Amino acid sequence: MTHAPIRIGIGGWTFEPWRGTFYPEGLSQKKELDYASRQLTAIEINGTYYSGFKPATFAGWAATVPDGFVFAVKASRFCTNRKILAEAGESVAKFVGQGIVELGDKLGPILWQFMATKKFDADDFGAFLKLLPESHEGVKLRHAIQVRHDSFHVPEFVAMCRAAGAAIVFADSPEYPAIADITGDFVYARLEKGEDDNPLCYPDGDIDRWADTARLWAAGGKPEGLPYVEDLAPPKTPRETFVFFIHGGKVRAPAAAKALIERTA
Repeated sequence: MTHAPIRIGIGGWTFEPWRGTFYPEGLSQKKELDYASRQLTAIEINGTYYSGFKPATFAGWAATVPDGFVFAVKASRFCTNRKILAEAGESVAKFVGQGIVELGDKLGPILWQFMATKKFDADDFGAFLKLLPESHEGVKLRHAIQVRHDSFHVPEFVAMCRAAGAAIVFADSPEYPAIADITGDFVYARLEKGEDDNPLCYPDGDIDRWADTARLWAAGGKPEGLPYVEDLAPPKTPRETFVFFIHGGKVRAPAAAKALIERTA
């Protein structure tokens, strides 16, 4: 079965409990990204949600990781945590223009995550999607949309993301509803149900199931058993697939990511 690349990783790379569990004892903090990027195939940068960074910082990250490694970048909260999304243009431009394109071919999707209290307003959300640029300084930008309120479970939302070419994030969450509809030319999944009591964050059988799911996404298929808004099957086109173990079971997330990489190889 032919499939596009499957990128698997974690959220960030600076987390004290990973020192001695994921990172070798005595490894310098300055070398943690170098180490993590050679164990995993992607990392979701979360620090960009809270603050801006200089172009040189993004360039430094890109230079540290090996060829083929990809960063997803979480958009600033100032873009998404607002009452009127249509007024986010200046914040979106500031976020995109801070230097993320210095990641070059290691720049993956931008994650636009909305608060769980944010409800679907078709006009306002449609206006927000129009603010998301297709490229910046000659670098193509891809957008992933994570919503966490039941009101988004409507065909209108799915259709507007598909029209914009934005991927709806599938989040396997213990708290928030999920949408598995495929709306972009890539798939973005966040596996958030992990537990630190489990060596692989998820039960071993679930890792096998997510491996099968990731391969099917990457081959252009539509996995069964996931929550869809529409019955529509997407075009059977291979799609680059991103899977992140994040939030739940954070201590064990790197082990889960490594296991999933082995099972999707």
